[in-house]
Amino acid sequence: MLRVFVLSTAMAATMAGCGGTAGAEPAAASDDGAAAFAARARRAGLRVLEGEHLALATDRPLRAGDGVDDLPAIFDEAFAIWCRHYGLDPADHDGWRACGCLIVDRERFRAAGLLPDGIPDFVAGHCHGDRFWMADPSNPAYRRHLLLHEGVHAFTLTLRGLAAPSWYTEGIAEFLATHRLDGPPGATDRLRHTPVPAKADDVEQLGRIERIRALGRDGRAPGLDDVLATAPADHRDLSAYAASWAAVTMLALHPATAEAFAAAERGPLDAAFTRRLIGSPGWDAPRAARDFDAFTADLDYGYDLARMQIDWSSGGPLGATRDIRVESDRGWQNTGIELAAGARSIWRAAGRCTIGRLPPPDATRLETEADGISLEWYRGRPVGRLLLAQWVERPAGGGRPRFVVVAEGAAGEFEAPASGPLYARLNDAPGALADNEGHLSATIAPARP
Repeated sequence: MLRVFVLSTAMAATMAGCGGTAGAEPAAASDDGAAAFAARARRAGLRVLEGEHLALATDRPLRAGDGVDDLPAIFDEAFAIWCRHYGLDPADHDGWRACGCLIVDRERFRAAGLLPDGIPDFVAGHCHGDRFWMADPSNPAYRRHLLLHEGVHAFTLTLRGLAAPSWYTEGIAEFLATHRLDGPPGATDRLRHTPVPAKADDVEQLGRIERIRALGRDGRAPGLDDVLATAPADHRDLSAYAASWAAVTMLALHPATAEAFAAAERGPLDAAFTRRLIGSPGWDAPRAARDFDAFTADLDYGYDLARMQIDWSSGGPLGATRDIRVESDRGWQNTGIELAAGARSIWRAAGRCTIGRLPPPDATRLETEADGISLEWYRGRPVGRLLLAQWVERPAGGGRPRFVVVAEGAAGEFEAPASGPLYARLNDAPGALADNEGHLSATIAPARP
């Protein structure tokens, strides 16, 4: 099941009541079944587009350049990605085919016997075993995403016997469907799996990242435990899709959870999936919860989970002046300094490093000192500005635990709002760290009474 994640509240309201997935099948869909499906669709005058792993029937009028004819080839590329994700050999499943309906007029499909009366009334899409149905969206990027989302459901239901909790069922479909296309229409090897989209233009109308940000601003961002306990009916709400995508993305890609999550996915995808995951050897529930809060608090396009990984270890007391080094290509970095709530400290920074480049064709490297550069701003502060922060479990403004900036710039004095480690970073987008180089140095010392 899927609904569009959009910024328009009016459009969001129209998405309520979307169908879901049902009918986990014990075996893969057969090519014979797809052939019969295609023949029935053609007899009804529907257009049938076929690839190695998809037969897609549609009553959408033929329109040059709308990308519909490319959908079977894109689906075939996605099939190989899905197999790799689950450790399956695509060659072992050459005969697997899903049957999909891209629908403008539902009555036409009902009359053809291709939309059974038992299928729930869906808004965006619904999957049952190897068959899925999707309303025809106006946006080509979202049409592809919806096709792949429902395709993941068909794949996991038939090849993996999917019967897992809804957070995983919907989260993995979103995770494996998120993509961009490289290359001209008709070219091969165009599909790129991008579970964290690099830019909004790649995923028009999804709005998952915007939804998570909005929840954070409203003080309603879910914690990881909240997501793992999501009831199936909750996926009538758009926010549940965003949260499920975020949970699967963090668990699959974060260095601290990726191994345990992959191991759980190679096992049964049944009702006990969550219990086995959180009970796996080495699972650190408090750390996973904190990593998820940190991920959703700073979430943005291109978020680099490896470079944003956080060291949550305790530090030592600030008894005298300490030197710290702040790398430009990392997110929040543990300074090794443990502060007591209410303690006052002074800092002074020095040095210069690079913080990205100007856009092509210039591509000049941008240099920054601790005050940052006014040429570019990110989240209300100059890019490259030195930020000092602490992790606060109960922020004064409410909401989930998060990093609270306690000081910024080249020098000054600050008071610790909480007891715990001091963190530092240079202000930059989480997806823009890879092209930064160098570091800044700073000294931290107890303030004189």
